[in-house]
Amino acid sequence: MISNNQATLRFRRLGLLTIFAVYFVILVGGIVRASGAGMGCPDWPTCFGQWVPPTHESQLPANYHAIYAQRGYENTQFNPVKTWTEYVNRLVGVTTGFLVFLTAWSSRIFLKTDKTVFFLALSVFFLIGFQGWLGSTVVASNLKPIMITFHMLAALLIVALLIYTIARSQRDFLSQLETRLVPKAVKTVLIVAMSMTLGQVAMGTQVREAVDFIAHDHQYIERQYWRDDFPIIFYVHRSFSSLILFINSWIVWKIYQSPNKNSLVLYAAYMVLTLVVIAIIAGITLDRLGVPPIAQPIHLLVANLIFGAQFFLFICFYYSKSASHSSQAV
Repeated sequence: MISNNQATLRFRRLGLLTIFAVYFVILVGGIVRASGAGMGCPDWPTCFGQWVPPTHESQLPANYHAIYAQRGYENTQFNPVKTWTEYVNRLVGVTTGFLVFLTAWSSRIFLKTDKTVFFLALSVFFLIGFQGWLGSTVVASNLKPIMITFHMLAALLIVALLIYTIARSQRDFLSQLETRLVPKAVKTVLIVAMSMTLGQVAMGTQVREAVDFIAHDHQYIERQYWRDDFPIIFYVHRSFSSLILFINSWIVWKIYQSPNKNSLVLYAAYMVLTLVVIAIIAGITLDRLGVPPIAQPIHLLVANLIFGAQFFLFICFYYSKSASHSSQAV
């Protein structure tokens, strides 16, 4: 019989694997979007009417163009690379859904000790179902940018809930973190930093939507000329990154300066700053090197990772010993 400690450890490992899987879904989704493969499968849940998509156009009905034109998808053209890219995206999504289910199932061990953990995990499971439905709506809408944005924000919410669920299950450990000597202002500024990250992601989404239209107008070629048509929000988004770098650097510096800095808290802060730098480098690459396809999904993934790392750092402060004690002034 599995002991409670073993079950808790298994839940934590499964939860961490699920978080990794959700981030992987975001990465693959970014690749789909950057490559223009979103309509690689014009129907859902099947792909060109098959559970396993074809590898050659000859495997489709001769009149498949007309069939999909009647369904509202004009100019549907089979492309094996785009079709299988989108198909892999769906497989990764389904696999993640199973992992979320297993996480929710394994969380039942907390029904006697902390029911909130169970209900949080259950909420994530239902959200994944909603996310799957939203994915089908994205396809049905013929990739309307606003629907793609909602799809991405839902993924961000799922990750945040997963992080909180796993962290809450380990709150006895997190409560031992010593953060009383970290300036009180750090926690407040961290909240501001998270809000700024969300704002930056929102602006980035608007830029991403504009790029989608620009890419379509250029038929996904001549990437070196896309920048000429970037909207003003792009330049605001680009400039705002400097402020984000500064505020996160300040947070890391203050944690580093604290006499009794805890390694987990400091490592989480280092992770935030590292991710911010990577996001900025990816953004510069997009700006200066003609929007290379590989940089787009990386930029999107890292932006989501920044918020996740900031959120985890905030949870560390929330459950640490400083939560019930007055903190030192700046």
